[in-house]
Order: sequence, then structure tokens, then C-alpha cells
Amino acid sequence: MAVLNDTDLTLTGAAQRKMSELFADIDDGVAGVRVYATSGGCSGVSFGMTFTDAINDNDGVRDYDDYKIVVDDGTLTYLRGVEIDFVDRGDGQATFVFNNLPAMGGGCSSCGSNSGSCS
Repeated sequence: MAVLNDTDLTLTGAAQRKMSELFADIDDGVAGVRVYATSGGCSGVSFGMTFTDAINDNDGVRDYDDYKIVVDDGTLTYLRGVEIDFVDRGDGQATFVFNNLPAMGGGCSSCGSNSGSCS
């Protein structure tokens, strides 16, 4: 297990507050929030988060006061330097967003876009 720092991954103040709120409402058996990458989408990689009850040997951990962010070393190669924010638009649309994602190229065969974003 490696210790992650600001160079690896950061959370905005809004994201940190929301994570603290979420962890105040869950059972003690949760070890942290796992940030993961899956193949798909125009950029070839999509990101998500889920609660996890395990921290593995190949995981990096960012330890905050009320919770831990867990990222496996394969996902970290895509996320290094990314900022996670929490955006609440006030209309019931609240979500975590990933800022500063590296350009992964490729475009999108289904829409023909080379910009990395499809509609």
C-alpha cells in the first residue's frame, strides 16, 4: 500500500465535505471510497467511485480525517494530477466530477468526434 499525496489526487473542499457527510451515515465496515477506471466512453476510459471494505497491496491510499480514498495502481496511472470536486446544481442534480483528466485521445467512432467528448 502506497500513500497518495496532492501530486497524485486531490479533492476540493466541497468534495471533502460531501465525503465526510457520506461517511457519517455508513457502517464501520467500510474501509474507504475506491476510485476506479473502466474501459468505455469516447476517451476509452470512464471513472467512478464506490465504497470498499478492502485495501489491497497494490492500492494507493489518501487518508483524510473521516475517510480514505483508495486507488489501485493501474487506475492511478490515469488519475495522477486529477482533482475530484462535488457539484450541487441545486435542482436535485448533485454529483462528483473529475477535473483535469489527462487527454487520452482516440475520439469516438459512434459520433465521429475527435475532441474526446460525445453528445
